[in-house]
Amino acid sequence: MAFTERSAQTRAAILAAAQRAFAADGYDRATIRSIAADAGIDPSMVIRYFGSKAALYTAASTIDLAVPALTDDPAEAAASYVRAMLARWESGDNAAEAVLLRAAPTRPDAAGQVQEIFDREIVPAVRAARPDDPHVRERAALLLSQSLGVVYCRYLLGIEPLASMDVDTLAAMVANAVAGHLTSPLPTEPSTLPS
Repeated sequence: MAFTERSAQTRAAILAAAQRAFAADGYDRATIRSIAADAGIDPSMVIRYFGSKAALYTAASTIDLAVPALTDDPAEAAASYVRAMLARWESGDNAAEAVLLRAAPTRPDAAGQVQEIFDREIVPAVRAARPDDPHVRERAALLLSQSLGVVYCRYLLGIEPLASMDVDTLAAMVANAVAGHLTSPLPTEPSTLPS
Protein backbone atom coordinates (compact mmCIF):
# COMPACT_ATOMS: atom_id res chain seq x y z
CA MET A 1 0.00 0.00 0.00
CA ALA A 2 1.41 3.38 -0.97
CA PHE A 3 2.10 5.99 1.71
CA THR A 4 -0.49 8.34 0.21
CA GLU A 5 -3.16 5.63 0.40
CA ARG A 6 -2.34 5.05 4.07
CA SER A 7 -2.41 8.79 4.67
CA ALA A 8 -5.81 9.07 3.01
CA GLN A 9 -7.16 6.18 5.08
CA THR A 10 -5.78 7.68 8.29
CA ARG A 11 -7.24 11.08 7.47
CA ALA A 12 -10.62 9.50 6.67
CA ALA A 13 -10.56 7.51 9.93
CA ILE A 14 -9.79 10.66 11.92
CA LEU A 15 -12.59 12.60 10.20
CA ALA A 16 -15.11 9.82 10.79
CA ALA A 17 -14.10 9.55 14.47
CA ALA A 18 -14.26 13.35 14.82
CA GLN A 19 -17.73 13.49 13.29
CA ARG A 20 -18.94 10.83 15.73
CA ALA A 21 -17.34 12.59 18.70
CA PHE A 22 -18.51 16.10 17.81
CA ALA A 23 -22.03 14.86 17.02
CA ALA A 24 -22.29 12.88 20.27
CA ASP A 25 -20.38 15.10 22.68
CA GLY A 26 -20.31 18.55 21.11
CA TYR A 27 -17.21 20.59 20.42
CA ASP A 28 -16.26 21.38 24.01
CA ARG A 29 -16.50 17.85 25.40
CA ALA A 30 -14.97 16.02 22.43
CA THR A 31 -11.22 15.57 22.91
CA ILE A 32 -8.32 14.92 20.59
CA ARG A 33 -7.46 11.88 22.75
CA SER A 34 -10.93 10.35 22.44
CA ILE A 35 -11.02 11.00 18.69
CA ALA A 36 -7.59 9.43 18.25
CA ALA A 37 -8.59 6.41 20.35
CA ASP A 38 -11.69 5.89 18.23
CA ALA A 39 -9.61 6.16 15.06
CA GLY A 40 -7.04 3.73 16.48
CA ILE A 41 -4.11 6.13 16.24
CA ASP A 42 -1.85 8.20 18.48
CA PRO A 43 -3.24 11.68 19.36
CA SER A 44 -0.18 13.31 17.79
CA MET A 45 -1.40 12.02 14.40
CA VAL A 46 -4.58 14.06 14.72
CA ILE A 47 -2.51 17.19 15.15
CA ARG A 48 -0.18 16.13 12.34
CA TYR A 49 -3.08 15.80 9.89
CA PHE A 50 -5.29 18.67 11.05
CA GLY A 51 -3.15 21.03 13.14
CA SER A 52 -5.69 21.74 15.89
CA LYS A 53 -9.03 20.73 17.31
CA ALA A 54 -10.61 23.80 15.71
CA ALA A 55 -9.27 22.88 12.27
CA LEU A 56 -10.43 19.28 12.75
CA TYR A 57 -13.87 20.56 13.69
CA THR A 58 -14.00 22.70 10.54
CA ALA A 59 -13.05 19.73 8.37
CA ALA A 60 -15.53 17.44 10.14
CA SER A 61 -18.39 19.89 9.68
CA THR A 62 -17.80 20.91 6.06
CA ILE A 63 -21.03 20.41 4.15
CA ASP A 64 -22.18 20.41 0.56
CA LEU A 65 -25.97 20.15 0.69
CA ALA A 66 -26.23 19.47 -3.03
CA VAL A 67 -29.52 21.38 -3.11
CA PRO A 68 -31.50 20.08 -6.08
CA ALA A 69 -32.43 22.54 -8.78
CA LEU A 70 -35.71 24.15 -7.81
CA THR A 71 -38.10 24.26 -10.74
CA ASP A 72 -40.49 27.05 -11.64
CA ASP A 73 -43.37 24.97 -10.22
CA PRO A 74 -43.33 25.75 -6.46
CA ALA A 75 -45.03 22.48 -5.44
CA GLU A 76 -42.57 20.42 -7.46
CA ALA A 77 -39.59 22.47 -6.24
CA ALA A 78 -40.69 22.11 -2.61
CA ALA A 79 -41.23 18.35 -2.92
CA SER A 80 -37.83 17.87 -4.58
CA TYR A 81 -36.03 19.93 -1.95
CA VAL A 82 -37.73 18.19 0.99
CA ARG A 83 -37.18 14.68 -0.41
CA ALA A 84 -33.46 15.40 -0.88
CA MET A 85 -33.12 16.84 2.63
CA LEU A 86 -34.96 13.97 4.31
CA ALA A 87 -33.10 11.35 2.26
CA ARG A 88 -29.74 12.54 3.65
CA TRP A 89 -30.96 12.28 7.23
CA GLU A 90 -32.91 9.04 6.79
CA SER A 91 -29.89 7.32 5.21
CA GLY A 92 -27.50 8.61 7.86
CA ASP A 93 -25.47 10.41 5.17
CA ASN A 94 -25.43 13.51 7.32
CA ALA A 95 -22.60 13.23 9.84
CA ALA A 96 -21.13 16.63 8.97
CA GLU A 97 -24.54 18.27 9.16
CA ALA A 98 -25.20 16.73 12.57
CA VAL A 99 -21.85 18.01 13.86
CA LEU A 100 -22.51 21.51 12.57
CA LEU A 101 -26.11 21.77 13.75
CA ARG A 102 -25.36 20.47 17.24
CA ALA A 103 -22.63 23.10 17.62
CA ALA A 104 -24.35 26.06 15.93
CA PRO A 105 -26.53 27.18 18.89
CA THR A 106 -23.48 27.67 21.15
CA ARG A 107 -20.54 28.30 18.82
CA PRO A 108 -20.49 31.50 16.74
CA ASP A 109 -18.09 29.95 14.21
CA ALA A 110 -20.55 27.08 13.61
CA ALA A 111 -23.45 29.53 13.30
CA GLY A 112 -21.31 31.42 10.79
CA GLN A 113 -20.85 28.21 8.79
CA VAL A 114 -24.64 27.78 8.67
CA GLN A 115 -24.91 31.35 7.36
CA GLU A 116 -22.27 30.62 4.70
CA ILE A 117 -24.12 27.50 3.56
CA PHE A 118 -27.35 29.48 3.42
CA ASP A 119 -25.70 32.19 1.28
CA ARG A 120 -23.80 29.72 -0.94
CA GLU A 121 -26.44 27.02 -1.52
CA ILE A 122 -29.97 27.92 -0.43
CA VAL A 123 -30.24 31.50 -1.68
CA PRO A 124 -28.90 30.74 -5.19
CA ALA A 125 -31.27 27.76 -5.54
CA VAL A 126 -34.27 29.92 -4.67
CA ARG A 127 -33.00 32.78 -6.86
CA ALA A 128 -32.67 30.41 -9.84
CA ALA A 129 -36.28 29.28 -9.38
CA ARG A 130 -37.68 32.77 -8.73
CA PRO A 131 -35.32 35.20 -10.54
CA ASP A 132 -37.76 38.13 -10.55
CA ASP A 133 -38.83 37.80 -6.91
CA PRO A 134 -37.59 40.69 -4.74
CA HIS A 135 -37.98 38.50 -1.62
CA VAL A 136 -35.57 35.70 -2.57
CA ARG A 137 -33.50 35.94 0.63
CA GLU A 138 -36.58 36.02 2.84
CA ARG A 139 -38.07 33.00 1.05
CA ALA A 140 -34.77 31.14 1.28
CA ALA A 141 -34.58 31.92 5.01
CA LEU A 142 -38.09 30.56 5.55
CA LEU A 143 -37.19 27.43 3.58
CA LEU A 144 -34.10 26.96 5.76
CA SER A 145 -36.04 27.55 8.96
CA GLN A 146 -38.56 24.88 7.96
CA SER A 147 -35.73 22.44 7.18
CA LEU A 148 -33.85 23.10 10.40
CA GLY A 149 -37.02 22.79 12.46
CA VAL A 150 -37.65 19.31 11.07
CA VAL A 151 -34.03 18.25 11.43
CA TYR A 152 -33.70 19.42 15.03
CA CYS A 153 -37.04 18.01 16.16
CA ARG A 154 -36.97 14.67 14.32
CA TYR A 155 -33.30 13.73 14.05
CA LEU A 156 -31.38 15.61 16.74
CA LEU A 157 -33.91 15.88 19.58
CA GLY A 158 -36.23 12.96 18.78
CA ILE A 159 -39.41 14.92 19.54
CA GLU A 160 -42.51 12.73 19.24
CA PRO A 161 -44.61 12.22 17.24
CA LEU A 162 -42.33 13.81 14.63
CA ALA A 163 -39.46 11.39 15.35
CA SER A 164 -41.52 8.33 14.47
CA MET A 165 -43.77 9.84 11.80
CA ASP A 166 -43.88 8.02 8.47
CA VAL A 167 -41.28 9.71 6.27
CA ASP A 168 -43.60 9.97 3.25
CA THR A 169 -46.27 11.69 5.35
CA LEU A 170 -43.63 14.00 6.80
CA ALA A 171 -42.26 14.81 3.33
CA ALA A 172 -45.71 15.69 2.01
CA MET A 173 -46.56 17.93 4.97
CA VAL A 174 -43.21 19.74 4.97
CA ALA A 175 -43.32 20.17 1.18
CA ASN A 176 -46.69 21.91 1.53
CA ALA A 177 -45.20 24.34 4.04
CA VAL A 178 -42.10 24.94 1.89
CA ALA A 179 -44.26 25.58 -1.19
CA GLY A 180 -46.06 28.23 0.84
CA HIS A 181 -42.76 29.84 1.80
CA LEU A 182 -41.85 30.00 -1.89
CA THR A 183 -45.12 31.56 -3.03
CA SER A 184 -47.03 33.33 -0.23
CA PRO A 185 -47.19 37.10 -0.64
CA LEU A 186 -44.78 38.92 1.64
CA PRO A 187 -45.55 42.40 2.95
CA THR A 188 -43.82 45.24 1.18
CA GLU A 189 -43.81 47.43 4.28
CA PRO A 190 -42.27 46.39 7.58
CA SER A 191 -44.76 45.93 10.37
CA THR A 192 -44.54 45.38 14.07
CA LEU A 193 -46.21 42.61 15.96
CA PRO A 194 -48.85 43.70 18.45
CA SER A 195 -47.53 43.84 21.98
